[in-house]
Amino acid sequence: MKKQTVLMFPWLGHGHISPFLELAKKLSNTNLFNISLCSTPTNLDLVKKTLRNECVSHSIQLIELNLTPLPDLPPQLHTTNGLPAHLMPTLKQAFDNASPQFTKIMKGLSPDLLIYDIIQPWAPLTAANLGIPAVVLITTSAAASMYHFYLNYNKDQVFPFSKTIFYRNYEYVKVANSSKDKEEDRIMQCVAHSSDIVLVKSFDEIEGKYAAYLSVLTSKKVVPVGPLVANPIPADMKQNSVIQWLDTKAPGSTVFVSFGSEYFLSSVDLQEIAYGLELSNVNFIWVLRFPKGESKVNVSEALPLGFIERVKNRGLLVEGWAPQAKILKHKSIGGFVSHCGWNSVLEAMKYGVPIIAMPMHLDQPINARLVVDVGVGVEVVRVAKGLHWRDNVAKVVKHVVVSMLGQVVREKAKKLSLDMRTKGDEEIDELVKELLQLCKTGSSRRGRSYDLQKTKSEGFPIDNLSEFIHVEEEGKQQEESIDVRAAKHIIFFYEELKRSAAADGFAS
Repeated sequence: MKKQTVLMFPWLGHGHISPFLELAKKLSNTNLFNISLCSTPTNLDLVKKTLRNECVSHSIQLIELNLTPLPDLPPQLHTTNGLPAHLMPTLKQAFDNASPQFTKIMKGLSPDLLIYDIIQPWAPLTAANLGIPAVVLITTSAAASMYHFYLNYNKDQVFPFSKTIFYRNYEYVKVANSSKDKEEDRIMQCVAHSSDIVLVKSFDEIEGKYAAYLSVLTSKKVVPVGPLVANPIPADMKQNSVIQWLDTKAPGSTVFVSFGSEYFLSSVDLQEIAYGLELSNVNFIWVLRFPKGESKVNVSEALPLGFIERVKNRGLLVEGWAPQAKILKHKSIGGFVSHCGWNSVLEAMKYGVPIIAMPMHLDQPINARLVVDVGVGVEVVRVAKGLHWRDNVAKVVKHVVVSMLGQVVREKAKKLSLDMRTKGDEEIDELVKELLQLCKTGSSRRGRSYDLQKTKSEGFPIDNLSEFIHVEEEGKQQEESIDVRAAKHIIFFYEELKRSAAADGFAS
């Protein structure tokens, strides 16, 4: 059987490239596909290192996308890893400007299928003009994607998961502020242009009902592709010292603290989290990151006065990067203080580590609600003015790692990890069938452009967004009453959910 050529085209962030690369490896291992992955040289340098460490560099072709250098965006910043926040719009613009070069790459490679990300709606249009089928891979959770679509297109109907999936009042302010940008919603366009199906980095056991509802909202079959968590890579000498430090700690006694490679804590958050860790009296490893290209930050000055000295016997500070997977896998880790980026959530689930959720922005608040709903974590809820108070941080850390009451969360995390290992990569088998069918359909249309209908999104409907937000007041959640119209909508949804579950194999 002739191998099908697949071009994988992620956005320029590590949190996007990593799952694309994992899926590339899994598809390559089936021996049914020739896989190419396209990104900027600075990103591909890290990809090459990963592939060399895993001895699979020969099986995946890497294709460079060279962005036009700009005065404040040199080639080493053609990635979101460590990118100062104010340069993100510039990077997106440079990425969009590379569309003509991407067209040349597509014409030269002539793949049978394009798998693209949620940031570049021009990529599937390029594929359509060449008669090549294209499928979007959503690297965020099905829950976050589903809620995003709901807020855009279904705000006049009651949301069927309002008790578990919602924004808090202080998160609403952040969503409202971020939505003042009049840029068309890239996510909505990318999903609209996807050929027949939508791929989601998830699995039915935790998100089956949300994936089914996403299918209803998008009118496309949603295909879960599994967690796509990378295996731990070999650590260098500096990173090995972190593991050696962990070896001196008792099993389950230590929390790992990390807020991802693309988010930088404010000075207030740094202070409050530091005090919270100190008050908890729990061992910790804290990875601290600061933006590239800015003046060097002195860690001791960024943290509370005397903090490093006071916690020196039970706290380890790591600046820059740490081997997260190896740390989470270590027997001494008993909790993960996380921003709830989707990659980090799935890594914690894979290794059976309960999550102390501290979401910051974007999809993270919804991921945090999901973690709590699944039962593998506890959230540190912000209070007045949206701050993480140190007492709340300390309380939740102790609850998850030390308290007898936290035993339920710890056991649930271990059980989910076991279930994930037992089921393996069963999602890939279904995915391969779908992709081969698309390639077959595409071959009959090669050279003829697809008729993709362009859709213009209005973005988040801020005016009425507060209708779907739980307002925290004196520890109680206030919700609107459900009227007859809402009840009819919920009944309709569950009928659709049953139909979708039967047709697509989703758990109800």
